[in-house]
Amino acid sequence: MTTTTGTETPIPSRRPAIERPGHEAVEVKGWLRAHKWLLLRRLSQFGILGLFLAGPWLGIWIVKGNLSSSLTLDLLPLTDPFLFLQSIAAGTPPYKEAALGAAIVLAFYLLVGGRVFCSWVCPMNIVTDAAAWLRRRLGLKGGKVPSATTRYWLLAFSLVMAALTGSLAWEWVNPVSMLHRGLIFGFGLSWGIVLGVFLYDLLIASRGWCGHLCPMGAFYGLLGKPSLLRVSATKRSACNDCMDCFAVCPEPQVIRPALKAAGQAHPVILDKDCTNCGRCIDVCSKDVFRLTTRIDRSES
Repeated sequence: MTTTTGTETPIPSRRPAIERPGHEAVEVKGWLRAHKWLLLRRLSQFGILGLFLAGPWLGIWIVKGNLSSSLTLDLLPLTDPFLFLQSIAAGTPPYKEAALGAAIVLAFYLLVGGRVFCSWVCPMNIVTDAAAWLRRRLGLKGGKVPSATTRYWLLAFSLVMAALTGSLAWEWVNPVSMLHRGLIFGFGLSWGIVLGVFLYDLLIASRGWCGHLCPMGAFYGLLGKPSLLRVSATKRSACNDCMDCFAVCPEPQVIRPALKAAGQAHPVILDKDCTNCGRCIDVCSKDVFRLTTRIDRSES
């Protein structure tokens, strides 16, 4: 679109910030600083995925297993606590190594935040982020978004099914496991489930899977509720209401209490569903947000 005044040269009209969240941050901070946390997350996600795929693809077995249960360098066991909980519900006594692996992961996420798994580890985050990006580019609006409590009902249902079937029921359809299998074994039902999540987020519900349906996300949110690592709107007085942080946040409801002092006086985001992804830090041209701890309530 262009605008003209008399005989003046047409001037390109500026697109609203909400359509291109972060463009002001790029102008002010430069592209690299405006994408720092996003790039670090992608490096983490692809790096972790690469460690798992190096064995079956290249024969370099640094890590054996998958994101549910693995052994690193034949020494360090790591077990998804949600898988461990399913195992207990199914009546299957866990191995000592599995219990140790679950304890290690549990301690880590209690410190840094359970939803960090969703933004820094889970490969499905790449899929849902791509759907959210394309949805914004295509200008798709509306859709039917499930209740925020739906994921907790699905969490309970997955544990009930594990108890009723005596098996790890959620692993039958877990998109994270399906993506892993698809990358190793090729095209099949696995990719159909991954594609289904992508199309659901793109065409039906913005951020629908991670923000409203995924029982793993629900579990990790509950797990990381008391975590130490937090994002804080330290310079919230500088906010210019551009709404870019809300546009890119996978859980935008977590921002308002800290940014606008809605129901709390301090600027720290304490909501259990914050993924500590850092995108609000990236896209803010005023440097309102920063990564800190839950005990740091300072403002500047």
